[in-house]
Amino acid sequence: MSTNTNAELFAFGDALGPAKIVYLHTPSVGLRAIVVIDNVAAGPAIGGTRMAPDVSVLECFRLARAMTLKNAACSLRHGGAKSVIFGDPTMPRHEKERLIRAFACAIAPLVEYIPGPDMGTDELAMGWIHDEIGRAVGLPAEIGGIPLNEIGATGFGVAIAAEVAAPFAGLSLEGARVVVQGFGAVGEHASRFLAKRGARLVGVADIAGAISNPDGIDIEVLTELKRAGKSVSAYPKATVIPGDALVALPCDIWIPAARPDALRADNVDRLACKLVVQGANVPATKDAEARMFERGIISVPDFIANAGGVIAGAVEYGGGSEAIALAAIEEKVGRNTRLTLEGALAAHVPPAEAATKLATDRLHKMMKLKRWR
Repeated sequence: MSTNTNAELFAFGDALGPAKIVYLHTPSVGLRAIVVIDNVAAGPAIGGTRMAPDVSVLECFRLARAMTLKNAACSLRHGGAKSVIFGDPTMPRHEKERLIRAFACAIAPLVEYIPGPDMGTDELAMGWIHDEIGRAVGLPAEIGGIPLNEIGATGFGVAIAAEVAAPFAGLSLEGARVVVQGFGAVGEHASRFLAKRGARLVGVADIAGAISNPDGIDIEVLTELKRAGKSVSAYPKATVIPGDALVALPCDIWIPAARPDALRADNVDRLACKLVVQGANVPATKDAEARMFERGIISVPDFIANAGGVIAGAVEYGGGSEAIALAAIEEKVGRNTRLTLEGALAAHVPPAEAATKLATDRLHKMMKLKRWR
């Protein structure tokens, strides 16, 4: 094997991880998947299982590292990991169940990895995994889980982050105009929790379309459209706009809640907001983070703002209740948002840099505790 090939194999390695990158292939059911277990200094790693046709090892690693930082920032007794399954999440249910169960059997030996729901998977999928190997979080309530998507754990955390961050951007949530990219489990619930705090949804997009209405968009109507299998573009009282125009909609708070790299060097200057709260994982490139800082746009990093799901998963894994989970989300996400933005102001650095320092400082302390074991 050439030196260059060896270098490629370990291209993601640094002082934090990854501990393992595992490729899974079960030809009989068409399973192709990747698991990245990044760091387990704090304990077994929790990280979602994502299903999409175009996932990659780079995406999986970036998401796993975000989970490492997220769990460390929240002082959870869990490390960070992620898994991706190549496939169409809208495939017939019996095919999806067969694929997910095959995935569960394949990860059975990876006892340091605890999967949870992510884009393309849900509580039911976690139930199938748990049935096979007895190890998953975000389980259906019927088998003692805290259904993360059903209660909107991640979206609740995003709303808390927005509430704490708003004064740093000179905003109040009362009357704040919000744009949400992605009306899935995160975007829908973030919109609803923010509306309860007085904010107004003025733009939203899903994979099939985007709409705007400066007078406000009824979230319950959007939810009914979603349940009927329709796009937000079917909303009757809004203007349909190109998906790439969403980033430029005038608003106070812009929330990316879809795929990675929604904000990049080629579009970040089109933002017309004061505050970005990252509901998706790794939705902004480093260049975009730097440019938002230069422009004075406050950006709450992903592993700070969207930690609600993993906090609830950790509470569930420890035997806690939904009420305990929601209280933990409010406390941990609120505290870390405040510490991140205060640290960024004090050091005159982008919030992403301040948040990374917060998380890695805690992580290094955990790793030192493990050194002699």
